[in-house]
Amino acid sequence: MQLVYETTNKPVQIGDVTETFRGESVVVLGIVKPHKPSSTGRVYVKFVDTTSSGQEFFPSVINAKWIDREDQREQDHEIEMYIAMRYMK
Repeated sequence: MQLVYETTNKPVQIGDVTETFRGESVVVLGIVKPHKPSSTGRVYVKFVDTTSSGQEFFPSVINAKWIDREDQREQDHEIEMYIAMRYMK
């Protein structure tokens, strides 16, 4: 599982300076992987133009997405098996 920028598919890394969907410059301080298939995880960022501490956001706020999510593949397989068993009767 890897967090990448949607436009470039380059990995998101600690220390990256990027922009939010609102055009605000931020520095990536941390990345938290999703803890279950329905989770998106979080990114911790600090706004460049302020002295405030870091803030927590969904990855989509910095135009990022997870790829190669093994946990969602397992969930998809379980759903397919349920559908197959239900309609085989």
